[in-house]
Amino acid sequence: MKKNVLLLETITDEALAVLRDSANVFTGYDEASLKEVLGTEEIHAVIVRGKGQVNKALMESCPALQVAARCGVGLDNVDVKEATARNIMVINAPGSNAATIAEHTLSLMLMLMRNMYVSVSQVKDGNWNWRNNYSGDELHGKTLGILGMGNIGKRVALLGEAFGMNVLYWSRSAQNMPYTFLSMEEVLQQSDMVSLHLPFTSETGTIIQAPQLAMMKPGSFLINTARGALIDHDALVDALSEGRIAGFGADVLPEEPPAADSPVVHHPRAIITPHSGSLTASTYRHICLSTVKNVVAVLTGGQPEPKSIFNAAGLSEA
Repeated sequence: MKKNVLLLETITDEALAVLRDSANVFTGYDEASLKEVLGTEEIHAVIVRGKGQVNKALMESCPALQVAARCGVGLDNVDVKEATARNIMVINAPGSNAATIAEHTLSLMLMLMRNMYVSVSQVKDGNWNWRNNYSGDELHGKTLGILGMGNIGKRVALLGEAFGMNVLYWSRSAQNMPYTFLSMEEVLQQSDMVSLHLPFTSETGTIIQAPQLAMMKPGSFLINTARGALIDHDALVDALSEGRIAGFGADVLPEEPPAADSPVVHHPRAIITPHSGSLTASTYRHICLSTVKNVVAVLTGGQPEPKSIFNAAGLSEA
């Protein structure tokens, strides 16, 4: 007998077809439909992307739940501790977005350093002569500081090196790689471009606040494609407005979507994209397919990829 899977968000058509071959699929894209499903069906697996919340309340409504899965890497929207306590397997797709997020990061760096967004806007407005007022620079020869040397940080380091940048980094520990490991303070002080690649946890917290922004090299840029809450945005806007840093590029914000009058979104020194770094066709397909296949493996008595089981160490074999 097929088991029941609840989707809290859409996935690719291809992944949905794979899921439907092996399971009964129900959707809870809004509060009304979710309530209806939970009131009538026994749910064995829940799949989310970035918005759906797999919290204690949902788990209590699904006493037969075996697996909570996210089509992605970060698990901010899954209560891993609660799931582990209930012996619910938590599945994600580690490393699946490293290449695309690294590319997105370099895109933001290039747009800021070369003042590309303004250049394109001026030409579209018919102002070709803006080239006479152009100011910008290049990545080659600049120092790239990476905070967090996980899968994405390593990929960004390789791309930065390919552009001729000098790479510095700070992470929880030094790693065996040809880049200079320094304290976070030293990375901030010496870098022309600082890029964040850290999770938002109780350990990291809001790691970039006013004192850290004050440490940054005058004229430097800050990039965040990790988690919006890593940065104190009030302090960031002050630093941008006062010219203490030259620009900010991000694919993530503390509040998504942002308020219509968000100061950082409208700041002339900031470029913000709508958390779209992982939504490229190739990566989105891969993330959805790999996650669905691992969920199906759990529900049909197969073996999911070991690296996809985020809380493997805390699960009981009973």
